[in-house]
Amino acid sequence: MESVAIEPQSIEFEKNDLNSFFEVPFKIYPDFPHISYLKSDLERFFSLKNPLFRSKNDFAYYTALCGGQIVGRILCHIHHASNEQYKVKRAYFGYFDCINDISVAKALLTKAEDFGRSRGCDELAGNFNMTAMQAIGVVTKIHRRHHYTDQVFSPEYIADLLKKCGYEAFFPMVTHETDIQNFNAEGLLGEKQKEILNNPDFSLEELHKVNLEDIIEAMRICLNKGFSDNPMFVPLVRDEIYFQAKDMMLILDRYISIIAKYKGQPVGTIVCIPNLNPLLKDIKSRFGLSTLYYFIKHKMKRHSAIIIYYSVFKEFHSQGLNGVMLYKVMTALKKRGYKTLGGTWISTDNKPSIRQAEKVGAQIMHELCLFKKTL
Repeated sequence: MESVAIEPQSIEFEKNDLNSFFEVPFKIYPDFPHISYLKSDLERFFSLKNPLFRSKNDFAYYTALCGGQIVGRILCHIHHASNEQYKVKRAYFGYFDCINDISVAKALLTKAEDFGRSRGCDELAGNFNMTAMQAIGVVTKIHRRHHYTDQVFSPEYIADLLKKCGYEAFFPMVTHETDIQNFNAEGLLGEKQKEILNNPDFSLEELHKVNLEDIIEAMRICLNKGFSDNPMFVPLVRDEIYFQAKDMMLILDRYISIIAKYKGQPVGTIVCIPNLNPLLKDIKSRFGLSTLYYFIKHKMKRHSAIIIYYSVFKEFHSQGLNGVMLYKVMTALKKRGYKTLGGTWISTDNKPSIRQAEKVGAQIMHELCLFKKTL
């Protein structure tokens, strides 16, 4: 989108108006392939049903308008558990989308900065978009002009606007995409992996709908144990992961996710789901009369999937378990006809995870960073 010039005094805001907030990407990105979350999901996220929030004071969201036309949006929120764990006073912004105009960007970011200051915070950082596994970041470079479920995606000028508004880039990340049909999963099996496959103490289980609560709890345990040393990570409590993951079973392909157990106890997992973005594109991220038709069509012709996260208990690191799980998942994906596999963000400092992505032939889709500013 070409840069435009808007006078700051002409910008107005609607606060906590879900309808206008939801419409923003549809209005400002007509030629950019952004795909929105479901409107009903945004409604759940921005409410006290979300266990992240302790009161209505913990979040607010704004839509920016000029002359009655939608020009941008931003979410402001507080993550108390994170601030308490890391002893910081940080507020967050998310869903920062706007036209390519510095006045609009400044106006929206000022709303978030004022939100943070009024709650005693001394720093603002984002994007943090409040999904199950925290979709985060701002795209700084696009290698492939499409995205998957739970990948943050926006034009590169958004990062430039943040820099012009005094924000500092930190925590660089990348997302990846793999050509499944041209990948040979057998190459993932070395001696360590073969020993695990032949060890009766290990089992690899698919995800079944009949034991939903057990599955979600195993996912939570593996996530918390495996990510405990990761920067900014806050362990998920049961209410948080259930709030986000319980609807996963509606779209789950049980053959492409794995829970690894050692002597009957979960020690690792790969959570992989069909990519929902083709469905969301068809239904314009809204439920309607045609939704059921497109849902059935999507289930019958799923061509892409995404790994939401993979995690192994620290005591099982470097023993080959991750390679075994990837082998099972990649084999299942290929057998079931999936063509491409996406991955959510990986920090560029996380060398083991970067190597795992390289092992499955992944190519970089997007480069991202977080942005922050002292208040």
